[in-house]
Amino acid sequence: MGILAGIGVLLPFPFYYLLWTYPQSWVNLCGKGRDPSKVMALVSHFIKLIQFVSLFSVSSFSWPPPLYFWPVFAFGQFLNFRSFYRVYQLLGESGTYYGVRFGKNIPWVREFPFGFIKDPQYVGSIMSLVACLSWIPFQYILLWSLGYLFMIHIESTEDVTTRAKPLS
Repeated sequence: MGILAGIGVLLPFPFYYLLWTYPQSWVNLCGKGRDPSKVMALVSHFIKLIQFVSLFSVSSFSWPPPLYFWPVFAFGQFLNFRSFYRVYQLLGESGTYYGVRFGKNIPWVREFPFGFIKDPQYVGSIMSLVACLSWIPFQYILLWSLGYLFMIHIESTEDVTTRAKPLS
């Protein structure tokens, strides 16, 4: 189960990398009349489900968690949900799921936590994972965190000339 769980934990990152790096291919694959951000959201939710099932398959839960769990997990989830849902509320699905890479005009969000913490959703997710170290073996937390760090790096180096052109 270990190798399969590792693959499951890493599964989203090649998908995100390909969409970020080759957005026109994704727009073309989605075709006319289909919103590439919406399709990305649907695929991402399915992959995220596989990722969580993979993580749970190697987890061993005990109660109560260590004291460090509560503040680290709570702040991580605060950043994660505050950034994800705030962007979703302000910009919708296209603002959340690479709409700018798919050729959409998406304004930049500067409200908290974005103006204060670089990549708050990724930082919050990594904090939440680290909080779960007493339940989840270190190597899976490390793999998932490295995936987030990889995407932070990839998404910080956008070449605007590679943005997709919407299909007309």
